[in-house]
Amino acid sequence: MSILEDADMMMNIVCNNPVLYVVDYPAIDAVEVIDKRNGRGTMMRAEAARRFRAELQQWSETADPETFDRFLGHYGGLLTQPAVYH
Repeated sequence: MSILEDADMMMNIVCNNPVLYVVDYPAIDAVEVIDKRNGRGTMMRAEAARRFRAELQQWSETADPETFDRFLGHYGGLLTQPAVYH
């Protein structure tokens, strides 16, 4: 299998900053989000993933640091899984 044939299985690192790590898995319509401040994350699929992508895109157009916590706070209740780095 070539890289191009395997393209639908790729993951895209959307955001990797000191606070947040976001990976998009387009082939399964999923987004993984890790809040590095507390070492917790979640995997969202389907409509939740699409909403997160849209809201992240909307936030990134202004990239206002003061509204970042508010943006991420909407998803805070979902960030329940401990992040395990390997």
